[in-house]
Parts: sequence; C-alpha cells; structure tokens
Amino acid sequence: MVDFNVPPCVGNEIEYVKQAIESHKICGDGQFTKKCHQWMEDRFNAQKVLLTTSGTTALDMAMLLCDLQPGDEVILPSYTFSSTATSAVLAGAKLVFVDVRPDTMNIDENKIEDAITDRTKVIIAMHYAGVACEMDTIMDIAKRHNLIVVEDAAQGVMSKYKGKYLGTIGTFGCYSFHETKNYSMGEGGALVINDPEYNERAEILREKGTNRAKFFRGQVDKYTWVDFGDSYLPSELNAAYLWAQLLNADEINDNRIATWNRYYQGLQTMAKEGKFEIPTVPEECEHNAHMFYLKCKDLKERSEFIKFMKEKELYCVFHYIPLHSAPAGEKFGRFDGEDEFTTKESERLVRLPMYYGLLEDQVDLVVEGIKEFYSK
Repeated sequence: MVDFNVPPCVGNEIEYVKQAIESHKICGDGQFTKKCHQWMEDRFNAQKVLLTTSGTTALDMAMLLCDLQPGDEVILPSYTFSSTATSAVLAGAKLVFVDVRPDTMNIDENKIEDAITDRTKVIIAMHYAGVACEMDTIMDIAKRHNLIVVEDAAQGVMSKYKGKYLGTIGTFGCYSFHETKNYSMGEGGALVINDPEYNERAEILREKGTNRAKFFRGQVDKYTWVDFGDSYLPSELNAAYLWAQLLNADEINDNRIATWNRYYQGLQTMAKEGKFEIPTVPEECEHNAHMFYLKCKDLKERSEFIKFMKEKELYCVFHYIPLHSAPAGEKFGRFDGEDEFTTKESERLVRLPMYYGLLEDQVDLVVEGIKEFYSK
C-alpha cells in the first residue's frame, strides 16, 4: 500500500514539545514561536513573520489588513482552495474569478488587467503546487493600478521566483503548516508582512485587538484593547513541533525533490508519447516538490485511473473543484472573461502520492501502476 500523504516527522518533535511543556509556557508566543519567527525571517529574508493557527487565518489577517470596504473587489483564481476566497468574503469583499494558465494551473496574469474595475483593491496570487505565479507581471499590474498583492503561498514554503522566496514578493504572504504540507505543525500557518507599515496593526489584530506585543517588548507600561482583533496565536506545542522541522528544512526539501524527480524521470517517456501530461516548472521558478500530478485525457479517464490505482492500494486523488461553479462562489463572486481552462483542466488533474520519506520502491510501484493502466 502507498498512502497519498503521511504527515512529516523528522524525529525530534517530541523532544521539543517536551521542552515546551517543561517551560510551563504552552500558550502562544513563547520560545518556540519566537524561534520559528526568527528562522523564517532570516531564511526567507522576510521583513516580519507571525505564526498563525492555520494558513486560513493567515489569509484572514492579510485580508483584514487590506482594509477592504463593502463592495470592494478581490481578483483571484477559481482553481484554489476555499480558504483563498472565504478570507476575502469575511473581510467584506466581492470575488472576481479569472482563468488559469494550463501549464502551471496558476492565475493567468494576462487575464488580470481586464478584470480590474474601479472597485478592485486586491489581487491574490495563489502559487499552485509550490510553483510561482508570474510575479513580475502581477506586481507591475498592481503598481500601475495601486492594488495590494497577497500571495497565497500555502503550498509554497521554500519555493522561489527569480531567487526570491514565495511569500516575500507581495505586500503579504501566507503559509500553511497543515499536516498535508511540506512542513507541518498539525494545524498552523504564518503571515509574512513585507511592508513595515502593517507591523503594529498585524500584532494588534493577532492579539485579540490588544497592544500586548508592545507591552511584552517594554514599549508600553500596560496593555489594553485598542482595535478589533481575534486570537490567531498557535500553541507552543504546535510551534515546538514545527521547530524540529524547520531545523531540518533542507533535508525535507531535498528528499521531496528527489521523489519528484524520480516520478518525472519514470513518467516523461509516456508523457512525450501523449498518454498524459506531467507538471511544467517555468525556468524562473524553483519549486519545493509540494506535489506531483498527471493530467489525464478527461474526467472519465481520471475516474477510471483513480479507481484502478486504488484497487492496487496506490492512493491517488483529484484536487479542487473550481470555486466559481460552487454554490458559495455563485453567491459571493463572478467569473470574469471566459472559463477556457479552469474547469476543463481541473477535471483532468490527479495527484500522486507525495510526502517526506516516501521510499524509492514506493515511487516505482506508483510508476508501474501508471504504466499498467496506460498500456491497457
């Protein structure tokens, strides 16, 4: 049997969790949270990083910091997880979905400008599979139209675009450390703030509307409620688990890249023969091997493929259902332009098993299963 996902574990997690317990500090913003913040700020050359309870709440914070008003619009791809859209809706925005590029499944940067109206305030760039959107074009559009760019880099921790880490290019970046991600704390995420103008408000928002962070830095003699906010701090137990993985970030990344490359080498001949398509990584992108996927001929073939592989205990899964066709998508947004690729390509895509520690023999089993299916 080859599982689709196994949450990452490097072996030191329990030791750090034990240290957190013994410190008698297991709520948020203790020693391990601070270590994680510092590591990401140093490694990614990020202005400021704040751990959150999930990638979703990192997006929630980013959208609230954008100060959206009723009727404001947010441009985003339809091919993404519901959190990308829900965070904008919670902040009061209307959603404007645009088509994706079929090569990367990222937002089509050439469709963004046509979707801009006098109500547009934000562009969300979701980096699918840890492969970067075409950020130079997106940032240029944002600059010319005075828009904020939020990077949904939930899948993109350690990935780069032209040498810059994903999450550090737009005004805000959002990471996920869910159990399905390359680095995990069970449930968790992080907000990357690339403009210091937002630092203080972000801390207040994250600390239930109080200036508690300034108090602990000795900048005020007492803390009080100063604005609206919520509780976005993860437990120190979660942060301690993540700390073990950040210390082994390169090992995890190298292992996943090796797995991705083994899939690519094992499947490229059949892909060249036109049996299916395999991922495209543009030259300017350095990905993190978050996923490896195939694109089958159509929905029917994909369903047959998943069933065939399951019978062999090789677990492959499809991914997002386009948001614009979902009930909430129809309620909260609209699709701008033509849905040329979003629905068609989403119905073809199937994800292969991918996780830290996946054995070479297991990868080969999956590849052999694929070859058997396509040789029928």
